[in-house]
Amino acid sequence: MDSKSGQRGYLFSRSYTNYIFTLLFLLYMFDYIDRMIVTSLFPFIKVDLNLTDTQLGALISAVYWSIVILTIPASILVDRWSRRRTIGTMAALWSLATAAASFTRTFPQLFLTRTFIGVGESGYAPGGTAMISGLYPKEKRSWMMGIWNASIPLGSAIGVALGGFIAAKWGWRSAFGIVALPGLIVAILFYFIKDYKTIGLVKSSSVVDHSIASNGAGIDTEGKNEQVKMSFKDIIREFTSKPSLLLTYFGMTGIIFVTTSLLSWLPSYFSRLDNIPLQKAGAKASLVMLLAIIGAPLGGYISDKWRKKRENARMVLPAITTMLAAIFAFLAFVVLDGTLQYISLLMLGITVTMFLPAAGAVTQDLVHPGLRATSYAIAVITQNLLGASAGPLVIGILSDKTDIGTALSILPVFLVLSALLFFIGSYYYKRDLEKVVDVQLEVWA
Repeated sequence: MDSKSGQRGYLFSRSYTNYIFTLLFLLYMFDYIDRMIVTSLFPFIKVDLNLTDTQLGALISAVYWSIVILTIPASILVDRWSRRRTIGTMAALWSLATAAASFTRTFPQLFLTRTFIGVGESGYAPGGTAMISGLYPKEKRSWMMGIWNASIPLGSAIGVALGGFIAAKWGWRSAFGIVALPGLIVAILFYFIKDYKTIGLVKSSSVVDHSIASNGAGIDTEGKNEQVKMSFKDIIREFTSKPSLLLTYFGMTGIIFVTTSLLSWLPSYFSRLDNIPLQKAGAKASLVMLLAIIGAPLGGYISDKWRKKRENARMVLPAITTMLAAIFAFLAFVVLDGTLQYISLLMLGITVTMFLPAAGAVTQDLVHPGLRATSYAIAVITQNLLGASAGPLVIGILSDKTDIGTALSILPVFLVLSALLFFIGSYYYKRDLEKVVDVQLEVWA
């Protein structure tokens, strides 16, 4: 690291840092295009393969089940081996799995390809989060994560819009093959970027140096710090001894339950409720998702600015914005209809993602720098096991038993619970932050 970039808080030059960030952004966008394009293909697949809504929901959940199982091993590779190699390999794998879906003819075959998409994606969010945390100064962490996470709604919206368009012209199988290629190209480029050195898992240990004072008056005790290797118990304690970190993990989970349910079922909801063609319903749903592009960067920007005056802003802001999202979701699915309902959904699209950059930054703020990917991996496990994999399936089951509108009306409850968890966690944040050891990063030679 050169001295000038070090003074600015950047590991590399700003231009090269932004190049790496651009590749990370594109990969996350293609990740969600590949992951969510299937939702706009639901009506085509449902008819062609004669599937139930529960089976359609399982096609989404399959991705998240794989992520839950493999995200910790993948994140260990990120933290202990190489970020660029792990991320490049995973991106290539999920792109190839997406392409393979073009050749499926049965539900089990399609389910299997979706599972392998999850295998590829298992460590990307933790790896990308850790990389951004190392590339940019701490005071810009939420802001850059906000911009990065804007790729999620952008990719989701593109996937939903493209899926219906391509399927109507060339069939639903062609849609998978077409969207797989760009991600594969960016994955190859990622192999050739610079990286920073793997961070040793060490902690400071105070020792006492007993020496005779120069005046001979007695013994002078002076505390010194030695670097000792972290034990397994020390690593576990990094995650379990900080209430604000644990509450952040579970607060994120409730919101992910909601956002994944919306990404999965909103096109079908509009199609069935308004009795409109899938292409129009997909476009209508895409706009709701696309407005999250405003929410994620805005949440990161406000969080970093507010943190200069309030240290726990990265937890208080998600509590506020998530409660606002709960209000808009309640109005949209329970109270309103027509134009006012759609306006509420648009506001929901903005507010429901404002939590993400701040909460994501918390998962990095509160752990040893050598465990950042693992920390976000724990967040991913809780989000996917209890949120992302459960949401589409639960909504699908409720829809089969009632209707899609009734099923979606439960979503505000999860947002209220998440807001409360963030609010409670904000009281512990400052104390937990004081436990974290800072480590200087070094460029990989």
